[in-house]
Amino acid sequence: MPTITTADGVEIFYKDWGTGQPIVFSHGWPLSSDDWDTQMLFFLQQGYRVIAHDRRGHGRSAQVAEGHDLDHYADDLAEVTAHLDLHDAIHIGHSTGGGEVVRYLARHGESRVAKAAILAAIPPLMLQTEANPGGLPLSVFDDMQAQLAANRSEFFRAVASGPFYGFNRPGAEPSEALIQNWWRQGMMGSALAHYEGVVAFSRTDQTEDLKKITVPTLVMHGDDDQVVPYEDAALLSVKLLKNGTLKIYPGFPHGMPTTEAATINADLLEFIRS
Repeated sequence: MPTITTADGVEIFYKDWGTGQPIVFSHGWPLSSDDWDTQMLFFLQQGYRVIAHDRRGHGRSAQVAEGHDLDHYADDLAEVTAHLDLHDAIHIGHSTGGGEVVRYLARHGESRVAKAAILAAIPPLMLQTEANPGGLPLSVFDDMQAQLAANRSEFFRAVASGPFYGFNRPGAEPSEALIQNWWRQGMMGSALAHYEGVVAFSRTDQTEDLKKITVPTLVMHGDDDQVVPYEDAALLSVKLLKNGTLKIYPGFPHGMPTTEAATINADLLEFIRS
């Protein structure tokens, strides 16, 4: 399997297909690069080089005990891009992967980057604080950790069959195949990485990160996102970006890159080509 070993000794798995301008995908919690299958095949067929890695502790990357935070996520991404010597890259991140992309750009600069897109992404801050009254209470994330620790398999099944894809909405038609694939990806990873990842995606304030980004950045979010509510994420992020564009999708769920792939892929392609 293609892997790199990071400066702190962590083996990171990645996929690298095709030639042309590189598009780099960063996946959400607690998944893997497999969550980008539809996008990678689509953009490969459009003549792009497509790259996606499994975050440390996720998928086929090493299940290490340390570094389950956005700084390490961003540093690992930087090492992948340096190893592959990517230039003029487009970075696309979903959910926690959106936070990873934002931290990567802010922490490592934009010299290798042309554009970015963040989809249903966690920035600027998910947690409710005095300065962020629209965020989610700490109890929401404490409960996630408690359920994960008690029975990760059942918890992941409940997330995939409910709020992630909006399958809990009236009239929704749940896809057993999507639910099982989400569960499969989650269970491939490390319980510790997923447990500590809840803290990483909920409590990391990326307000200052967003202010540092100057490359064109597309912010995409569904208004029926039950995991990362758009009002306290996309609407705030686009105000902090110097060169941001906002697209809100009526009725789309958190997992819109999968359930609404045709729309999402077309809009990403238009943004990349513009």
